[in-house]
Parts: sequence; structure tokens; C-alpha cells
Amino acid sequence: MGSNSSRIGDLPKNEYLKKLSGPESVSENDPFWNQLLSFSFPAPTSSNELKLLEEATISVCRSLVVNNPRTGNLGALIKVFLSRTKELKLSAECQNHIFIWQTHNALFIICCLLKVFICEMSEEELQLHFTYEEKSPGSYSSDSEDLLEELLCCLMQLITDIPLLDITYEISVEAVSTMVVFLSCQLFHKEVLRQSISHKYLMQGRCLPYTSKLVKTLLYNFIRQEKPPPPGAHVLPQQSDGGGLLYGLASGVATGLWTVFTLGGVGSKAAASPELSSPLANQSLLLLLVLANLTDAADAPNPYRQAIMSFKNTQDSSPFPSSIPHTFQINFNSLYTALCEQQTSDQATLLLYTLLHQNSNVRTYMLARTDMENLVLPILEILYHVEERNSHHVYMALIILLILTEDDGFNRSIHEVILKNISWYSERVLTEISLGSLLILVVIRTIQYNMTRTRDKYLHTNCLAALANMSAQFRCLHQYAAQRIISLFSLLSKKHNKVLEQATQSLRGSLSANDVPLPDYAQDLNVIEEVIRMMLEIINSCLTNSLHHNPNLVYALLYKRDLFEQFRTHPSFQDIMQNIDLVITFFSSRLLQAGAELSVERVLEIIKQGAVALPKDRLKKFPELKFKYVEEEQPEEFFIPYVWSLVYNSAVGLYWNPQDIQLFTMDSD
Repeated sequence: MGSNSSRIGDLPKNEYLKKLSGPESVSENDPFWNQLLSFSFPAPTSSNELKLLEEATISVCRSLVVNNPRTGNLGALIKVFLSRTKELKLSAECQNHIFIWQTHNALFIICCLLKVFICEMSEEELQLHFTYEEKSPGSYSSDSEDLLEELLCCLMQLITDIPLLDITYEISVEAVSTMVVFLSCQLFHKEVLRQSISHKYLMQGRCLPYTSKLVKTLLYNFIRQEKPPPPGAHVLPQQSDGGGLLYGLASGVATGLWTVFTLGGVGSKAAASPELSSPLANQSLLLLLVLANLTDAADAPNPYRQAIMSFKNTQDSSPFPSSIPHTFQINFNSLYTALCEQQTSDQATLLLYTLLHQNSNVRTYMLARTDMENLVLPILEILYHVEERNSHHVYMALIILLILTEDDGFNRSIHEVILKNISWYSERVLTEISLGSLLILVVIRTIQYNMTRTRDKYLHTNCLAALANMSAQFRCLHQYAAQRIISLFSLLSKKHNKVLEQATQSLRGSLSANDVPLPDYAQDLNVIEEVIRMMLEIINSCLTNSLHHNPNLVYALLYKRDLFEQFRTHPSFQDIMQNIDLVITFFSSRLLQAGAELSVERVLEIIKQGAVALPKDRLKKFPELKFKYVEEEQPEEFFIPYVWSLVYNSAVGLYWNPQDIQLFTMDSD
């Protein structure tokens, strides 16, 4: 695109871009389009590269915004792209590199232009820009009013129907990215969009029949994690003698728009992070999450969410219920494997949460797996490195554990899985431990971290709820897990005493200080007592239901028996302390009878014998501890900003100016 376009700074002066954005109309049959689209360059991927590109081309885009109502060049470009896509599948089968290369370039330019258009105008104005043709200023043709819908349908067809080959990989990524851009108007609104033109197009009309096929394709893109082809694999190699059709074409149009310059030192960029090793998988997952979290239309539910909620395993031969639209089948084993392998990214964890929470077929399948450690261990590692994760990622991981612990079969089976040498757990060498004990250790560590750092009641609640759900099925707890349960209670006890002392001092001080506002220690005391009661209920549940399976917990309880003394007569804990006090008294008596100077092994032996001898009817029965995850009212107020923050931070090939973002607060860096 101009023989002098050797540097990115020269792009605003490029003659082809100036013609596209200028005051003169270009017919869709003009040879100009072949010249415009004959550029070759590695598509920018990092935000730095994309920022440079946007800064260099923003003036061109804005010029088109001004002139398009008179020229209709945006519509002409889109029609050129649409006409080419009709032959795209055949071109892929025939390995027509040049045709696919130029079609990709057309879509890349459209995507860049749309991103600026959407940022700088309302959806209604954008819709008008799709209707402008070569006429008097501001006029439009009713015949072209569906050009936007046609483009969206075309993108969906491209994503679902074009075979994924080396030569089609980049255009597939670009099609997914362009759909993300179409929906990006949400980024520029502080409030969640409940009515949107782009949503309307996707949820009804010509796009609706592609719903299940699109969701299925995006899921398989995530599952397969196809890496991009090596550089140059998608184009014909340049020949040293100047021969070759591609080389001749590119040279004939002054080496194209991007051939010569490099974007911000591409060769020196850092290696891609693991979750971005497959741009197509990454973009597909982001688009899937955006679609799944679109708000329902006034007269119809979100069809993409319906598809995600209802798809089945390929091995499930039962008929599809006629009442459930947009359903399909997918290989659950492959999906499970991909989810286990990709949990380092927020978006993969959010997908796992979405499927477990909303798709009963997936949840049932996962809970029946005999290798749950492959899924649970990555979730535990997220929580273990809580200080390195954002709060949303931690919440999603916790809610996943809470959903899993609602199932008694899961709570039993995790104590049967024995793990060896957990390398990422650094507090203590764990040469052998059950998955259940490790889960307890990590959740307790998360609670302790939260107590000293973030002090988030919501996080506390979910951690304790997961422990409570598991408590009746605690089996053969590792001695370190048992110690940490009692250590957490010790920490809570000390905190309770400290707050109680502060409250007492504050009350005394209030008698002499009239106008000084006092901290609300009563509320703090109430919160800490709620947590203490929950911990006592968890310990009691284990003792009541599986005392004989947990000698290490009884040992830890006896070792720290003095901790519980102050709560025996406390009105908030008297009832729940009865069983704990009985167990402490019963086993203390047996140890006393056995004499002094007992070894750890001898104490454990006495505990095991005593557990058999203790009459079960002496322990008071309490209601079973069961907590079920319930999504907040208006969950979109949380999930839509979260999803778009992931798009903003993780999308390949897309860059938005942080100063333009309205939906969420940008970090200072």
C-alpha cells in the first residue's frame, strides 16, 4: 500500500488508506480493492504492537467516519469482503493462498475500522454507517439496511464452516476477533447493556439458526488448542529470483501496507504466556464467555446461554427434549481434559464454573470421573497462590469447590485419592496425603490469608461452606490437616479475645469521650463469633459422623484442649460444645488411665480403641451441615464487567485505549 510505507509512522500518509478514507467514493468493482488488500505482514499480537498500530491509523479511521456518509466506502469494503467469503471454502479446499490472504486482509481492515467506529459513536450511528452508499451526503438505500446482519451471519458461517488449515488459521482468528469487536460497545458504557442492536442481531433473525453450531465450534476450538502455523506457512514462499505469483503481486502493489516495517520490535518480544499459545482457542473462549453472558432479550432468553446449559455428551444416546432449543453434543472426555489443562487462566476457570453451575449434564459427568484430582489440583493451586491472583479468579475457584462439595460422593472419593510430593505446596513437605486433606489445608490457608490481608466476608463464607459440606465425610485426615483445623480455631479464638478486649476498653473510653466516634466492635465481635461457631460445627460434624475414621483430629483436639475451655459456658456455643467437650473428657480419661510418658503412636492407638468403645448415642445429633451455592440476584452486574475485563486484558490482536473504557475501573499501570 504505497512504496514509501516502510515505517508505521508513514501510515497516515499512505495513498491507499487516504483513498479509502477520503471524500471520493470507490466502487466495489474498482481494481483499487485488489491493491488495498495485497499486503503481507505478521498480524500484531501484543498490546504494544496494537497500540502503535492504532495510534498510527486513528486519523485515517476518523477521516472515514467523517467521509463515509458521503462515499459509502465502508459498505463497499464490506461488500468486497462478503463477495469473497462466498468462495472461501472452495479456496481452502483448493489451497488458494492468495485469495484467502486477501480476504483475511479485508476482514482485518474491517475489524480495525469497526473498533474505532464503535468507540466513537452510538450503535444507532454505527448502524447508519452500514447503510450509506455513493449518493448525496447523508443519504442511504433501504436495500442495504441488512448489511450489518449479513456481515454478522457471514462471520458466524466463516467460524463454523471453513475448515481449520494452516492457510485459514489467521482468518478464523480474525473472524472471532471481529465478533468480539461487534459486541465491544459494552466497554464504553458504565451500566450493563440490556438492550443492544448487536445483541438483537445475534439473538434473532438470520443469525439465530447458527447458535448451537457456533457455540459447539467455539468449544471445540478451546478443546483442541490449535497452535498457529509457523511464520510463512500460510503464504507462498518468496523466491530468490523474484518469481512466484504472490511475490509478484505483492511487489506490484508497492510491497503492501505492512510488508517492510516491523511493529515495535516483534522479534524481541517475550514468549507468549501459556494460555495464549493458541490465539484461536483464547479468542474463541473469550467470545463464548461474552455470548454466554449477554443479557436476555425482553421477549426471549439468551440462546447462547441456552446452548451452553443444555449440550450433552457424544456418548449420550438419549433423545433431545423438544422443549430445549439450541442443544448439541460434544465429547465430554476431551472437554474435561482441556479444562483440567487450562486452569491457569481466568477465562478457563470461568468456563468451568459456568458449565458446572449451569449444565447439569457436564456436572454429573465430572462428578462421576475417577480422576477428579486432575481437575481439583489446578483449582487448589489457584487458591494456594491467592496473593498472585486477582480476586475474581479466587472467587471462581472457591465457588467451583463449593459446587463440587455439594455432592456427597465427591466428598467421600477425595479422601480415597492419595497424592505424592505436591511440589507447589511449600509450607511443609507432603510426601503422601489424600486429596481431601490437601483440599482442607488449602482452604484453611485461604481463610488465614483472608483474615490477615483482605478480610473479605464473602471469601470466608465460601471457604467455610466448602469445609462444612465436606465435614461429615472427613476420612483419615492427615495429621497436618488435623493440626491446621485446630490451629485455625486457635487463631479465631485469639482474635475473639482481642476484639472482646477492645470492645471493653472502648466501652470504658466512651464514658469520658463524648464526641469521638467509636469503632463498631459489637459488629466485629458478632462476625468473629459466627465464624467460630461455624468452625465448632465443622469439628462437631466430623466427630459425630466419622470419629473412628479420624484419630489425628482427636489427637489435635486433645493436644489443644485448653482452647475450648472458654467456650463451654458461652451462650452462643454451649449447645455445639456438648459433643466436643464429651469427646475431650472421654479420651482424656482413657489417656490418664494409660499412664504418663505416652508416645505419639501409643496415644493414637488409645484413641483408635476409644473410638470403637465410645457409644454413638452419647453424641448429640445436629442437623446436617449442607450449603448450596446460590447465584446472586442480577449476576450480570458481576459477570459482564468481569468477562469484558478478561477480553480487555487477554484478547489477542485487540487493543482499546484504557482512557475510553467505561465499564470497569482501569488499573493505574
